[in-house]
Amino acid sequence: MFEEPAEPRAFSGRALNETTHEDLEVYGVSELEERIEALQAEIERTKAQLAKKKAGRDAANALFGRLD
Repeated sequence: MFEEPAEPRAFSGRALNETTHEDLEVYGVSELEERIEALQAEIERTKAQLAKKKAGRDAANALFGRLD
């Protein structure tokens, strides 16, 4: 079983930081729409991973009892 980090990590990754601080003025409408689609897809991917991790944690808690 994997343990969760003692302290939550801050959002990591240079790409995320660059994306959230990028100047959007240089993009046209279609480029912004494509950007939104890509970001929404990434949100869904992240939510799916979160649900998977929560399910694993819930299964472990059910089997071994809550470890908090």
